[in-house]
Amino acid sequence: MGQRYRQFGVAERCEIARLSGAGRSIRQIAAALDRAPSSVARELKRNRGVQVAYQPVYAEAQAKARRWSGSRLDRDAALRQQVLGQLEQGWSPEQIVGRARQTGTAPVGGETIYRFIHAQIRRHNDFDWRRYLPRGKFKRGWRPGKGGSPALHMLHRIPLSARPEEAAGRRTPGHWRPT
Repeated sequence: MGQRYRQFGVAERCEIARLSGAGRSIRQIAAALDRAPSSVARELKRNRGVQVAYQPVYAEAQAKARRWSGSRLDRDAALRQQVLGQLEQGWSPEQIVGRARQTGTAPVGGETIYRFIHAQIRRHNDFDWRRYLPRGKFKRGWRPGKGGSPALHMLHRIPLSARPEEAAGRRTPGHWRPT
């Protein structure tokens, strides 16, 4: 048995179906596959139907569905078209969500819409998607200025607290530094 967990493949699922159909125990199936008995038991429990036995194709489809990691807008085409239609009309993600909450049909949050748009920009290198963003930026968040205050870059800078006493009484600005 390996130290790292790996998903069951199609070949292993077919072997589980064959051995399970032949009446083998979970421990015998696990030994034949060089897997832990608990993994085989979990696989059989998750993917065995009430009326039918374990089917490898069904088990593969179920495992793939459980591993889905995309956003709801990636999965649901009708919802994606609805949201994109509102974005095309010039609505911001916050307006879309606010309007959906008023009607009682809030399917997604504003953050989901923002993540979907930024994922499309990254995934396809299609920068036309940024027109759906309120500020049309490629990246999120505020970009800080580079290098801090410009006063820090002045050569021979003398702070106000170090200026001479005679400069304190002047009414007009000018050069007060001694030569």
